[in-house]
Amino acid sequence: MRIKSDKLIYLFGFLLIAGFFLLGSKLAPTASFAEEDDGDVEYRYSGPDHFITVYDGEAKKTVKTDAATVADVLKRLDITLDPTDNVSPSLETAVDADNYFINIYRSHPVLIYDGINSHLAQVTSYEPYAVARAAGFTVYDDDSVTLVPVTSFLESGISTAYQISRGNGDTVTVEEEIEFTTETIKDYNIPSGSEEIRQLGELGKVKKTYKVKSINGEEKTRELVNEEVIREPVTRIIAVGTSIQNAVPLTASMGRNRYTAKDLNGNYVERQETYYDLNMSGVMGFCGKSGYGVRDDGVKIDDEGYVIVAANLSRYPRCAIVETSLGLGRVYDTGTFATTNPEQFDLATDWTRRDGI
Repeated sequence: MRIKSDKLIYLFGFLLIAGFFLLGSKLAPTASFAEEDDGDVEYRYSGPDHFITVYDGEAKKTVKTDAATVADVLKRLDITLDPTDNVSPSLETAVDADNYFINIYRSHPVLIYDGINSHLAQVTSYEPYAVARAAGFTVYDDDSVTLVPVTSFLESGISTAYQISRGNGDTVTVEEEIEFTTETIKDYNIPSGSEEIRQLGELGKVKKTYKVKSINGEEKTRELVNEEVIREPVTRIIAVGTSIQNAVPLTASMGRNRYTAKDLNGNYVERQETYYDLNMSGVMGFCGKSGYGVRDDGVKIDDEGYVIVAANLSRYPRCAIVETSLGLGRVYDTGTFATTNPEQFDLATDWTRRDGI
């Protein structure tokens, strides 16, 4: 009986030790595995959330972490970035997938030759067009970007260079319309307020050749290189009926008088009248007169009673008989006013000096 009790004691002790061992194994931290056969798996975190795989060039790290953003993941992995490096997704992107992938594109220095100019840049791409555009150059579809030897390695300190060769662009020829203009004329022979189209307007046509520059098939610039008018536009002419107004007589207080009148050819024109007060003796001889007089209303007249008029001599030659608001007149004089208004009459009066001359 003694032997049996000792065996029971030994058995009980063995079971007790084994139990503590098993309990300890349950309580110990368990490593987190992203892939059982992947030697690049990190075991530093055992959070309950997401598996994250980070590709940094040739290096690859996979972790299980509760990091909330891409920036947080990189911070926990002690991964530092250069300001010119690119990360996809962006640093502020939330980590919200069970299997999440982060790619780091490290920048490298390159030289870009554009004509005789060179430019040093930090880029993440190795594709020539993407390199040039990332460096700030505008590259069009007909331009070429090629990898070339560095002109001076010791001077630049880098080994990668690209040459931009500019293309001439594609040419596009199109026909475009030329808008016609509209001219309005007054016609005193049709009722006031009415309109008549005297000439139909017609669109012109022009052929234009453009040099077009595109990026990824989308037109970006268009430069006109040639223009040829195929057909000139035809002006539209509209006649507007204008009422014929009886002239109100010019007065000293009025200063300027406007009305509708007939010219020497019988056409209606917009007349403007002013007055002046000078000694008219020097011009009377143009029409064979030796003197002049002053009417009771202060208007200067020749010996036949015609109002003495100054006018545009190319429209109203000297000695021509014309209608004025103060009666029939005869053209004796002219002045600088006639250059700006060929239909203006300046009537000789004694309204300013009032000296009877």
